[in-house]
Amino acid sequence: MKIIVNGEPASTDAATLAELLAELELADAIVATAVNGDMVRAARRMATPIADGDRVEILAPMQGG
Repeated sequence: MKIIVNGEPASTDAATLAELLAELELADAIVATAVNGDMVRAARRMATPIADGDRVEILAPMQGG
């Protein structure tokens, strides 16, 4: 299916947000996630479905000063 990840078109076979993160090799990363503008806590990622046309945002904390 076709989705948008961080503003870029992407294709995925993932059925859930957790599967998408695994596909992107981010399963163990500390990230914040949102689907269609709604924040998704880490505990809910396995139960959050991904559908064709969804917009997914994945944000990682950055160090700096």
